[in-house]
Amino acid sequence: MSNNDVVITGLGATTPLGGDVESTWDGLLSGASGIQPIQQDWVERFGLPVGIGASLAQEPTEVIPRVKARRMDRCEQVALIAARQAWADAGFTEPDDDETELPVDPQRLGVSIGTGIGGPVTLLDQDDLLEEHGIRKVSPLTVPMLMPNGPAAHVGIALKARAGVHSPASACASGAEGIATAYQMLQSGRADVVVAGGAEACIHPITLAGFAQARTVSTRNDAPGAASRPFDVDRDGFVLGEGAGTVILERAEDAKARGAKIYGYLSGYGITSDAYHITGNHPDGIGQIKAMEDAIQGAGLTAADVTHVNAHATSTVVGDVGESSAIRSAIGDHPVITAPKGALGHLVGGAGAVEAISTILALYHGVVPHTRNLEQLDPQIELDVVAGQPRKGTFPAAISNSFGFGGHNTALLFTAG
Repeated sequence: MSNNDVVITGLGATTPLGGDVESTWDGLLSGASGIQPIQQDWVERFGLPVGIGASLAQEPTEVIPRVKARRMDRCEQVALIAARQAWADAGFTEPDDDETELPVDPQRLGVSIGTGIGGPVTLLDQDDLLEEHGIRKVSPLTVPMLMPNGPAAHVGIALKARAGVHSPASACASGAEGIATAYQMLQSGRADVVVAGGAEACIHPITLAGFAQARTVSTRNDAPGAASRPFDVDRDGFVLGEGAGTVILERAEDAKARGAKIYGYLSGYGITSDAYHITGNHPDGIGQIKAMEDAIQGAGLTAADVTHVNAHATSTVVGDVGESSAIRSAIGDHPVITAPKGALGHLVGGAGAVEAISTILALYHGVVPHTRNLEQLDPQIELDVVAGQPRKGTFPAAISNSFGFGGHNTALLFTAG
């Protein structure tokens, strides 16, 4: 390992399976489902064909004081919760207000937290107030709450990060790209510690209506826990979820010098774009294949070294088959595959970060969670997909895939510590 190796020293998450990393990981291993009927009356009021979603297991206001929470969009709330967890897990204390106690030099601390959608719930709610009551009812915090850099900005302010705060917006690849951007910051010498990941919280009539009209979401309203079925022959679309995941990244020499716990290494990444279609992936998978190949090459490994893949696998009819073909082309059919969206739903901008955490823990603990609801593998999916129960073993290297509307592709390659 060289002096520029990047390690993971802290993990944080709030998801439909739990309010922290431990409960989320336990939920993945036990085969729990975070998908439930949507309780709000707007499902019936608008006649939406989809009435299920993967809402947070723990409300943000159970963690953030209500007065402060009201000044933040839900997407910003979950990002801050996950970041604080990761920060504490890495062994750091939060800076005090007068900055007399700073565990990391602010000039050497960065943030990179992506989001695919940002704060449109705030935008729509404030628009309703404007139309119904006029300008006096519109919050002066509307713009800070709706802007897509809000989640990263709130984390940067809370932790006093001044080496740069970045907000990748690449749809469902945003969280993974946030982590890749952090890697770049460390390798270039711009920062010594980076808080990285992704966040999303947009279960709303407009997003569900849009996805329903595009026929990309499952309509198994009578069986929520069975709705998200990655790689299964009976899959019919994804389930929209919400949540956030963050990791603390440092150079290996710095982490070891302070005696930090090391979960593993971020050893390579690939970021590509299809330049093909605004929602569909290239039919030949060229962008997905290149992203995985670049991650492997960047890590100085070969395809044979990759023993586990955390698949993007959203449970769409076309997307799952396309990714499986790309995995076979870039890596082969030997890796052990899992698809967490069967349990978590699709967290959009938060998906890549939460699933990166799952990948890191799979290497760290030597166990790959099974894919929930995989009862009959689609014969077109010629891969070793874990079903029924977790798979124990030794997994030295793994790739976590994240692909998004617009043809965004990000592959992160992790290696065991």
